Amino acid sequence: MSRKCTIIIKESNKQLKSLISKEGNYRIRQRLMCLVYTKEHKFKGQLELSNHLGIDYATIKRWLKQYREEDLESLLAFKTGGNRKSVINNTIHESLSEKLNNSSEPLLGYWDAVLWMKETHGIDVKYNTLRTYLIRHFKTKLKSPRKSHYKKDEQAIIAFKKTT
Repeated sequence: MSRKCTIIIKESNKQLKSLISKEGNYRIRQRLMCLVYTKEHKFKGQLELSNHLGIDYATIKRWLKQYREEDLESLLAFKTGGNRKSVINNTIHESLSEKLNNSSEPLLGYWDAVLWMKETHGIDVKYNTLRTYLIRHFKTKLKSPRKSHYKKDEQAIIAFKKTT
């Protein structure tokens, strides 16, 4: 036998239905519909209500408990974490760009980049964090063709090719 909905909802049906019609978020509309159906006593228990809405029974219980202990505003607000703050700010981004484009003292790999960050900026960045940042922002690759040496003499190469 399902559990009876014994909760007192302070808002009127008209007010709840107007909130449903104005709301664009489907998840919030489901929460409001749960309150409307509970206030109207349309279903015998929470289990039937959860089956009608297509939501788990425990979710209905959690929503009603949250409404009972707090209020309507807390039920309609999502408490998500949001975006994490990046470890690498604009100045570090610019210095990384300069270091990657520097042909006289290039980075030899991602571990070298981690060590360079620790030495120059004093920031201990995890290997995978820096690697994904470099790939995303600078399109770096782990394996790349060897760059020609910056001290290489082009005229000596031309003279060697002529003599052979």
